[in-house]
Amino acid sequence: MMMLLFMNWLAVADYAFLIFHTALILFNLLGWISSFTRKWHLYTISLTLASWFFLGIWYGWGYCPFTDWHWEILRLRGVGDLPNSYINYLFNRLLGLQPPPKLIEVSTLLFTLMALLLSLWVNFRKRSKGEKKEF
Repeated sequence: MMMLLFMNWLAVADYAFLIFHTALILFNLLGWISSFTRKWHLYTISLTLASWFFLGIWYGWGYCPFTDWHWEILRLRGVGDLPNSYINYLFNRLLGLQPPPKLIEVSTLLFTLMALLLSLWVNFRKRSKGEKKEF
């Protein structure tokens, strides 16, 4: 009985991570578009890049604690052979595709840096007289 409850909890945690982490990735890519979310976008994308680069010094480039936690849940569910990239995992799990890992790695970095630059631009550009400033 306890094992069944534990396995059910792991399934719930798996789907919760899948939804939350995918939503965070989409927000990191697109959150700069809306004036309502621009400030939060700048925070989340900055934290993401800080994790990739600063935590990456100790845990490996591109380290994400959410990926690490999700991988642990998947291992407990008996899933093995997980890719290094969460984006690769999403392509495989959600779309059944397996793009080349290097392509995903480079694309992920480029799209993330582009989203950061766009976020910086929309958050700190000089506004015309009729526009209100967010920061």
